[in-house]
Amino acid sequence: MDRLRQRADFLAVANGARVNSPAFVLQSRRRDDSGPVRIGFTVTKKNGNAPERNRIRRRLRELVKRLDPASMQPHHDYVLVGRRDALSRDFATMLDDLRIAFTKPARHTAKARGHRPGHARAASRKPD
Repeated sequence: MDRLRQRADFLAVANGARVNSPAFVLQSRRRDDSGPVRIGFTVTKKNGNAPERNRIRRRLRELVKRLDPASMQPHHDYVLVGRRDALSRDFATMLDDLRIAFTKPARHTAKARGHRPGHARAASRKPD
């Protein structure tokens, strides 16, 4: 298992499927090559100051280390986006959440997150 490090790879995965959890969001994307599974970690600034974000990132890395690599699909890139709840959530519960996230079918894809037809037009209409 390799790490994602380049911004372009993170952006490509962000357009893929997602599974939500209280402590993180798991994003995934299938690749067309035969390389190993790659995983990246990110925590936004809205989740706290630098030491808190680093603690969240360390907890997420440890979760992946303890997870069975066979649960990840081959030829995929994954990104774990940390949430503030990762600081206070029980580690065993987070590990169960991650196992479940890897087995769940993806809830949203880039195409499914688009606008609803007619939704923007209805809001911009003038009342009669």
